[in-house]
This record gives sequence, C-alpha cells and structure tokens, in this order.
Amino acid sequence: MIQIYTGEGKGKTTAAVGVSIRAVGHGRRVYFAQFMKAWPTGELKILQQLEGVIVDRSWDGNFVQDVPTPLQKRLVKEQYRRIFLAFSKPFDLIVCDEIIVTYLLGLLEERDLLELMEACPSDKELVLTGRGATAAMIAKADLVSDIQKVKHYFDKGVQAREGVEF
Repeated sequence: MIQIYTGEGKGKTTAAVGVSIRAVGHGRRVYFAQFMKAWPTGELKILQQLEGVIVDRSWDGNFVQDVPTPLQKRLVKEQYRRIFLAFSKPFDLIVCDEIIVTYLLGLLEERDLLELMEACPSDKELVLTGRGATAAMIAKADLVSDIQKVKHYFDKGVQAREGVEF
C-alpha cells in the first residue's frame, strides 16, 4: 500500500515515525529517508538505535532560498535514486519523509514522485510525507491523511521546541 500524509498541519513526520516504530515492533525492516532536514531530532535518535531501521539523510543544512542550489538539487536526486535501490532490498516499509516538499520547491518533478509510487513493489509499504500532495499523487495512493492546522502556537511567535517539534 502507498500512504500519504500531507497538509498544512503538524504531525506528518510524526505519523511516519509512528508507522515505522509499529513496523519494527512486528519485526519488519524500515528504510527511513528524510529529505531536506539536517538538524538532529529526537525521533531520528530513536530510529537510528532500532534494529532493522536504516535512516538516510542527505542535506546541506540550509533552507531553499528562492531557488534550490545545484548542491541541493544533487543531494535530493541522489537520495531519490537510493529509494529505488531500497525497493530491491529486504525492507518492508519505505518512508520518504518530506519528499512531497521537494516537488513544491522544484527539486523533483511531480512525475518523479508518481514514478516512485508506481515502482514500489507490491510487497512493500511506501509512505510519503509533506505538504502539497497533488491530485495525481492522491489518486495513486491507497491512504491519504490531510493534516490541517486549526491553531498553532508558532503563529504567536513560539519557536520550535526540543522534544516537542524536533
């Protein structure tokens, strides 16, 4: 099955981490590719300690300013190609955290994400996260959760907090 967690609300990565932990709890192997994030987070500290989990991160640590840099484009394309390699390995769950945002920022094309979804073997679970899932992505997925913000303390100027947001 293919799952998408999208929308403007908080909790897309958290949902993907939860699915990953659940899978490991049942003896399954997880490939967790996190796009465009470089800072240390509590959830990745835990995932990296779990047997059967491979965490793949590759980013320059900078936000995309107007247009992506050549380095940012290269890092995303290389990580994208590694997902296809993971399809041929003994992983049961493959998570592509924030991959949908790579499309919004011009790092990947919509067709790249659709190709990834199409290529996923039927014996693997694929999870894609990030705001901005397109109608075509949604149509191709088996499960879509649109996580919407009703209210958020960020709007009052509260900064991201260790142990809560990262």
